[in-house]
Amino acid sequence: MLPYAAKWASVFLLSTVKFLGGPLAGSSMGLSFAPTMALTVAGMMTSVFVFSGVGRAWVRHRQRQRRLRRAPIFSKRSRNIIKVFRRFGMGGIAFLTPILLSPIGGTVIATLLGVPRQRIMLHMLWSAVLWGGILTLASDRIGHLLHH
Repeated sequence: MLPYAAKWASVFLLSTVKFLGGPLAGSSMGLSFAPTMALTVAGMMTSVFVFSGVGRAWVRHRQRQRRLRRAPIFSKRSRNIIKVFRRFGMGGIAFLTPILLSPIGGTVIATLLGVPRQRIMLHMLWSAVLWGGILTLASDRIGHLLHH
């Protein structure tokens, strides 16, 4: 049996990299709804905070690499991301980040698209709370069904 601090750290760290990992880890380790959701949201927001801060430097670095390689600016994937952004704005990117993208990926995409850091933080927060609640509740319910 893992000590409580290790369980909490596992949920938090998984959520910084892959959002879905937080609720699954929390329910599999027997954490209740509130700590699992709080740690999942905190993990995602930590990742968003860090990568939105270093994002501008990352954008400049990627642009230099692309120019040196003479790589095309747009790929099929980047075109789809831009379609979502044009149609739904930052809210659409934030909504899709926890389930399709990772917290890091969604933040980097928003930064590449020139969204201000405060808007990124605000939209990612509501998205993390929404999806954190849904996925934690779902993993708790499914976990209870599997154990009984």
